[in-house]
Amino acid sequence: MTPAPDRWELPTPVGEAAARVHPAPEPRAVLLLGHGAGGRSDGREVLALAAALPSRGVSVVLVDQPWRVAGRRVAAPPPVLDRAWRAAVPQVLERVAPAPLWLGGRSAGARVACRTAAELGAAAVAALAFPLHPPGRPERSRLPELALPPAAGVRLLVVQGERDPFGAPAEFPPGYDVRPAPAADHAFRVPRGAAPDQAAVLAGVVEAVASLLEPLPR
Repeated sequence: MTPAPDRWELPTPVGEAAARVHPAPEPRAVLLLGHGAGGRSDGREVLALAAALPSRGVSVVLVDQPWRVAGRRVAAPPPVLDRAWRAAVPQVLERVAPAPLWLGGRSAGARVACRTAAELGAAAVAALAFPLHPPGRPERSRLPELALPPAAGVRLLVVQGERDPFGAPAEFPPGYDVRPAPAADHAFRVPRGAAPDQAAVLAGVVEAVASLLEPLPR
């Protein structure tokens, strides 16, 4: 039986955050993942990464923002999310084995990672289901946030569902490393009977994020 991950309480200026740690035996990188505006760090693709990446050399840390730890249902505004993240990340790094830092998350968590990657010293950002725009509102583009990591020399990987109403892979400009998740929606859910099936799509998400290991020494 796999042991339960360690849970850490992380005080921040805007309330207490929490982290669940899935350590790699011999870490080549550490990936901190934030959640979206709709829930904790328990999305299907996030849990798939936490289950699969440690054996491949990536320690995975799932971070819950203070608004969720406190039991609130409405997400905090972006500046508050960023303040909590800036305070939580250094505390995690004090407790994990030294390794290149990757930041990431799904949806709103991906936005936080993009906005803070350069100042926190990240080597890469894994943006899962990045909300390029609100559904049906492509004119309200969040591309300036997505552009921040590459502008600072931080490697950026986007994994995006083909049916994501917040921005399909084809909507991202040329030059971005966008990996499509076939038939998947914003939650990386695929219709019943779809090919590839749900398990194969999640395996593809894992492979996409694991590709960030390619330039790192063993």
